[in-house]
Amino acid sequence: MPLLPHDRRLPLLYAIILVDVIVGAAVGPVLPEFVRGLRQPQLWLSVGTGIFLGVQLFSAPLLGRLSDGYGRRPIFIVSAVGTLLANALLLPVRAGLYFVNRVSDGLTNGMYATVRSAITDISPPGRLFRNLGIEGAIISLGFVLGPMAAGVLLTVLRVPPAQQAAYVVRLAVALAALNILLSLWLPETHAGRGGVRGAELRTELARSVNPLTLWARLREKNEQNPGVRRIVLTQVALTLSTGYYFYFVAFASLGPLHLDARQISYFFMFFGALSVGLNYVFYSYFADRINQRRAIVWLAALGVPVLAGYGLMGTSKVALYVLVTLDCLTLSLIQGLLEGRLAHRTTEADRGEIFGLNQAFQSLASFGTALVFGGLSVLDLRLPWAWFALCLAAVAGLAATDQNAESPE
Repeated sequence: MPLLPHDRRLPLLYAIILVDVIVGAAVGPVLPEFVRGLRQPQLWLSVGTGIFLGVQLFSAPLLGRLSDGYGRRPIFIVSAVGTLLANALLLPVRAGLYFVNRVSDGLTNGMYATVRSAITDISPPGRLFRNLGIEGAIISLGFVLGPMAAGVLLTVLRVPPAQQAAYVVRLAVALAALNILLSLWLPETHAGRGGVRGAELRTELARSVNPLTLWARLREKNEQNPGVRRIVLTQVALTLSTGYYFYFVAFASLGPLHLDARQISYFFMFFGALSVGLNYVFYSYFADRINQRRAIVWLAALGVPVLAGYGLMGTSKVALYVLVTLDCLTLSLIQGLLEGRLAHRTTEADRGEIFGLNQAFQSLASFGTALVFGGLSVLDLRLPWAWFALCLAAVAGLAATDQNAESPE
C-alpha cells in the first residue's frame, strides 16, 4: 500500500522507533552501576545483554506472526507497554532487577520485525531502500539523543554519582509512557489481517525456540523467495560483529579508557550524530544507485581493521574518535542495505513472518556473540574486538559469494 499524501503513518513509525531507541540508549551508560558490586562486572553485563537478546529468539517470530494476523498497531502498543514496565523495574538500582529487566524488555523488543514489516507495507518499491535506510538513520539519531538527554539531565540537575542511575531510569520511564501514546495514535498499515488461532500461536512458539525448526522454515521461505537465506545468514554474521554495540559500554567504563557515564554519553552523542548524517545522505542519494551486494562487500572489508583498531587504541581518546568516524563511514552503513534487499524478497502475506525469522536468527546470533565476548573479556578486555573483526570478515565473504544477488543497476 503506497504512502498517501499527508499520511501520518510513516512519520509516526519513525517517531515510535526514535523514542524506543532513546529509551534504551539513555539507560545504557548507567547499566554498569547495576552490576558494579558483583565480581567480574563485565561478565555480568554480558550475561544481561545475552539474556536481553536471547529471548528475542522466540519473541520476534511470535510478534511477527501476530502482526501478520492482527495488524502491526496492536504489536506496537503491547511493545510500548512492555518497555514501560521493563524500565520501571530498574527504579531500585539492584543487580537482581537488572536481570529481570533484561528478560522483560527483550520479550517486547522483538517488535523490530514488525517495524520493518510496517515500513515495507506502506513504501512504494522505489522508496523502500530509502525508507528503510532512514529507519537506520533514526536508530542512529536515537543513540545520539538518548545519551544526550541523560547527559543534560545529569549536568543541569548536578546529580551526584550515586543517584545518576535512578535519575536516568526515571527519564526512560517517562519517555516509554510517551511511546504508548504514539502507538495508540498510529493507524494500521497492514490490510490483510485474518487473525491467528491459539493452536497456531502455540505451534509458532514451539517452532521459534527450536533453532533446527527455524532453519527449516528459513529454507522453506528460501525456496519460495530465492536469496532470502543468504541475506539472513549475512545478517547473522553482521549481528555477530555488531555485538560490540552492547560490549562498548563495559569496555569503555571498565577497560583502559575508564570513561564515566557522562563521558560515555558524550561519545555516543558524537557517534550517533555522525552516523545519522552519513546514513541519511547515503540512503537518500546513493543506496538505490549502486550495486548493493558489492557495497556490502567493500564496506565490510574496510570495517574489519576498524573493529580490530578498537582493541588496540589503549587509552587514547583521539584514536577512539578517529576509529568511530571510520566506523560510521563503513560497517555502520551495512544494516540498511541488507534490510532493503530482504524486503524486496517478501510479499504482503509473509512479510511479518520473514522479518520475524530474520530477527530470531539475529537474536540467536546476538545471544551467542554475547556469550563469546563475555567469556573473552574475562581473559582480556581487548580480545572481543578480534572476534568482532573476524565476524565482519565473514559478512564480506558471504556477500561476495551470493549467487542470487541482483545485477548492477
